[in-house]
Amino acid sequence: MNHWQRVEAAILGNRTDRPPVAMWRHFPDDDQCPDKLVAHTLEWQEKWQFDLVKFMPSGTYGVEDWGAISAYRGAANGAREVVKPAVVRTEDWLRLQALDVRKGSYGRQNQALAATAKALRGSVPLLQTVFSPLTTARKLGTDKLFADLRRAPDALEHALRIITDVTIRFALDAISAGAHGIFFATQLASHRLLSVEEYERFGRAYDLEVFAALHGKAKLNMLHAHGDDVMFDLLSHYPADMFNWHDRLTDPSLSQASALFPRLLVGGINEHGTLLHGSEEEIASEVQDALLQTDGRRLMIGPGCVLPIAASDARIRAVVRATHEFNSYPVHA
Repeated sequence: MNHWQRVEAAILGNRTDRPPVAMWRHFPDDDQCPDKLVAHTLEWQEKWQFDLVKFMPSGTYGVEDWGAISAYRGAANGAREVVKPAVVRTEDWLRLQALDVRKGSYGRQNQALAATAKALRGSVPLLQTVFSPLTTARKLGTDKLFADLRRAPDALEHALRIITDVTIRFALDAISAGAHGIFFATQLASHRLLSVEEYERFGRAYDLEVFAALHGKAKLNMLHAHGDDVMFDLLSHYPADMFNWHDRLTDPSLSQASALFPRLLVGGINEHGTLLHGSEEEIASEVQDALLQTDGRRLMIGPGCVLPIAASDARIRAVVRATHEFNSYPVHA
């Protein structure tokens, strides 16, 4: 089976020759140069032959064209952080203007993705990373978002309308550039941050607009819920083909999630725990446990989020080997 056949069969819950596996990482500082990002992405896939490629622009690409300033400050996962937000005062939400997503930071991401897609020639599913509108709003205003969400909701919703429209145009351009879908990341669908009612109003309503715009255009999309105590029940109804969250760190477990989400789960690896500090035997045991939780069906082995940049080749190889050799997985005739 090729990568596409393996992933598509797994989404449907059908047995394949082996479980699919994919992992992704940032390339700090080099991700600011499209050519370097393309080269790293292609080298990563050539080396590991994963069943899915998540394109890895920096996590702050979506706010820089609005004036936010970011920097890489040595985060273990290679992520950049906003060091100067674009929204400082509440009225700044009202000053947000529409962007041309084919220029600036937005434009560079899809230019790089197009070059990657051309080189991969459709051999493997390729997803562009897209952040939920509310996630982008938080990066624009950092934690000020939470106060304004509650005391100036109309101002925030004005900004979310603009952000959502920009997000949709960027996602559609990604499909035109050769992406087969998007990796849609929400970082605020957490009971620790918002109430369900708040997320439904300021998060879900705009999230679903993005998915609706991609209907019939994207071949497959992955939903990523970042953080602890995620609103899995709410998110499980999103029209996504794959669902990724920190299953080793927060509820639900893979076995619990398999009863809630009817398509492909992505996870099983504790990327900052077992992968970084465990032995190869412990990594293999974690992979096998994940597959046993799901009876080897509707699961792509992957991290709960981006890999730490210190993850060694030996440990990544242990994940791949254990997935390929899962001893309870029958070979498809």
